[in-house]
Amino acid sequence: MDFAYSPRTAELAEKLHVFMDEHVYPAEDVYNAQIAANENPHEQPQVMRDLQATARDQGLWNLFMAHDNLGAGLTNLEYAPLAEIVGRSLIGNEAINCSAPDTGNMEILALYGTPEQKEQWLRPLLDCEIRSAFAMTEPEVASSDATNVCTSVIRDGDEYVINGRKWYASGVLDPDCKLMIVMGKSDPDASTYRQQSMILVPTDAEGVTVVRDLPTFGYHDRLGHGEVLFEDVRVPASNMLGVEGGGFEIAQGRLGPGRMHYAMRAIGIAERALQMMCQRATDRVAFGEPLAKRGVVREWIARSRVEIDQIRLITFKAAWLMDTQGNAAARMEVAAIKVAAMETAHRVVDRAVQTYGAAGVSDDTVLGRFYALTRALQIADGPTEVHLRTMARLELKKYTPSTEAAR
Repeated sequence: MDFAYSPRTAELAEKLHVFMDEHVYPAEDVYNAQIAANENPHEQPQVMRDLQATARDQGLWNLFMAHDNLGAGLTNLEYAPLAEIVGRSLIGNEAINCSAPDTGNMEILALYGTPEQKEQWLRPLLDCEIRSAFAMTEPEVASSDATNVCTSVIRDGDEYVINGRKWYASGVLDPDCKLMIVMGKSDPDASTYRQQSMILVPTDAEGVTVVRDLPTFGYHDRLGHGEVLFEDVRVPASNMLGVEGGGFEIAQGRLGPGRMHYAMRAIGIAERALQMMCQRATDRVAFGEPLAKRGVVREWIARSRVEIDQIRLITFKAAWLMDTQGNAAARMEVAAIKVAAMETAHRVVDRAVQTYGAAGVSDDTVLGRFYALTRALQIADGPTEVHLRTMARLELKKYTPSTEAAR
């Protein structure tokens, strides 16, 4: 593997660093203040609209999209370090229109959408004229097993009727959210992995009710994590995404690149937390000398550097495998980075919190949000234990019972 950035990645990385330093980091406090001042806390603040306009002018837009010449045309390996750069800020991804759940939704619309679906939904999403939500997780079942999903999506003539309840439907509280991609069960009698379908549901469809906005560790996300009730919601049969019964396959295709994106953003969070920890340790004096002189703090810093570099390398390997051999070939590595990146980022943030002391658990720094986010992401997009189960199963496939063991 060649560790040098491609010329295109090197150029974009340089531009992104400048964009983050000159525009994004200075806008973080403004972003939070404008949200607090808005009548609707889920409305996009003006400073973000200004950031997005600047990003578009600078060619830093839809960098994640590699399909149908709709984005920058980067490979997974080329995009990975760029995702890390913007991942250092909670608002970085949104500024360049590379934030979840829109990224995954746009990718599957590009891959599975009809020309009409792309025109109606994908184009406005690429232009950030609208936002979208992804509704798969359900409160009544263990949604870590996607086959448990029980929201019904039943064909009735030239329509589908949807009934069920979803929660943590990210993005649905944003007033600009006009579309939900809903995973439901269309044929309970089909084989296990052909029972589910994905369907496009406008947020203003009759029978759709956003019940509440769900916090994560007390934090309310600007886009919102909604609990959504579907009661006899009818949409045209043409809203089916891909083919009926293809929902599980689409979900796996969506989650592979998405997990790589999450991993690189987590590395960005870890890098910023390490930077903050080092600066705090240098500046803060306790018992007559800077914290940086203390052996335990130096060990935190050293271990953080080792761990961050380790997860970056395995993430690059996963991205390279996805590019060269396909998502299926990278299944082990994709599972590994989902586990390792989130755990490492959380651990590094935890050390930074400890270094900051009381300030680390306050809202005066970004560390509290980082702490909550990196913990929540050990559940989102598949909990750690499910990925470990997948890895163990793939590893054990290499072995058969030995003759000696059978005696």
